[in-house]
Amino acid sequence: MTIRIRLPGGTLKIKKKDELRRREQKREVPVWQIGNRFIIWWPSSMSDGPSKRPPKR
Repeated sequence: MTIRIRLPGGTLKIKKKDELRRREQKREVPVWQIGNRFIIWWPSSMSDGPSKRPPKR
């Protein structure tokens, strides 16, 4: 179960390890681990959606 807290400047999320997105696993956004929970900060300046992939050639 993900907990989302919307704050000025971004969203604070609390998740379990198996709920982390690829960008969170790669630490492209600030991530802190406390026990078996992860606290993730998604700034408003970053898209919360999937990362864009390069076009296929």
